[in-house]
Amino acid sequence: MPLRARSPQSGIQSVETGGALLTALVASGAPMMLKDVAAAAGMPAAKAHRYLVSFIRVGLVEQDGTAGRYELGPLALQMGLAALGRLDAVRLSAPVLVSLATEFGVTAAAAVWGNQGATIVRWEEPRNIVTVNVRVGAVMPLLRSATGRCFAAFLPSGWTDGIVADELRTAGRASRGLPRTRTAVRGLLREVRETGLARVAGDLIPGIDALSAPVFDHRGAAVLALTVLGYSGTFDSTSDGVVATRLKHQAGTLSARLGFAVPAVP
Repeated sequence: MPLRARSPQSGIQSVETGGALLTALVASGAPMMLKDVAAAAGMPAAKAHRYLVSFIRVGLVEQDGTAGRYELGPLALQMGLAALGRLDAVRLSAPVLVSLATEFGVTAAAAVWGNQGATIVRWEEPRNIVTVNVRVGAVMPLLRSATGRCFAAFLPSGWTDGIVADELRTAGRASRGLPRTRTAVRGLLREVRETGLARVAGDLIPGIDALSAPVFDHRGAAVLALTVLGYSGTFDSTSDGVVATRLKHQAGTLSARLGFAVPAVP
């Protein structure tokens, strides 16, 4: 009996068609009008609208009630965070965060570089919670947060220049003490690279200090930022203090587990 040739696995075409709309919203990075998302997905607006209505019902998409623009919904965020959570670096960071939070009584977080910037993907609180309005899924500013400064210092500048420019342009008097020019930013990030640590003292949230250290993979790419934060006055946020030393050690250990080898000094 002759063997039948295997045929490609069949799928559901409507799911693949709808996926083009989700892909367009992801690529945009900002809310889109119906005509724009339809054009990006290569389909008529009426057809795109039907798919978007269904996506809204299940939470993959949400629509601004005033402007009528479409953007990714809460289920899409949960799916994205779940996928990020399966990255080895994020998974391996979980016990590290617990250790830091327990040892020093601080809040510890892990962040990755996502479509919108430095994104918190894990959050570990101590018994005495540090009250801040930041949670998993939050995108941190590059210049006012330790997490953001960490990524700005160790990622390729082409990834971060646009966000830095926007933050410099919108900085007001409330940003007193923060870098206000490109030259000042370069100096700040140079210091972060030299010390291997980013630090803020009440720059993002008054009364809250934070430290952040990079985690590198086997290619030498910064794939994660480990951040600890606590109340000013009770949290040792000095760059050479015991918390900073432990944080850098934990980040280095995690980097080694990901295959990173520290370059030899000539």
